[in-house]
Amino acid sequence: MALSVEVFVREPDGEMRILDVPDDVYRSGGFESWRTTVWGSQFVRSLGARYLPVLAGDDLVVEAGEVPELLREVALLRGRLDEIALRTGRPRTVEEHRHQLDVRLRIIEDSAREALGIGGGVLIW
Repeated sequence: MALSVEVFVREPDGEMRILDVPDDVYRSGGFESWRTTVWGSQFVRSLGARYLPVLAGDDLVVEAGEVPELLREVALLRGRLDEIALRTGRPRTVEEHRHQLDVRLRIIEDSAREALGIGGGVLIW
């Protein structure tokens, strides 16, 4: 299983409407196990992350007004990518883990930028 990264908008009645994604677009925020081994890890928390660690216990819903903060958190984590790759659980080499982290953060970042552009939010579940 993989964590899905979705962009959503709120309907006038408050309901969440997840936007369609073309079939050829890959929107994975990591493996399901990353909820605790990466995003919810003590090391990622110690860096000051507060959005992605939510995944350790629940799905993450970032409302439209919070998307800029999510982008700042992604930038923070991107700046510490080598350390995160070294200090979080991985079944691969550090280099492979770093590459996967980079890909997943880029997907989250791209989705957040898309959401920002339309006044939407980001759901990772």
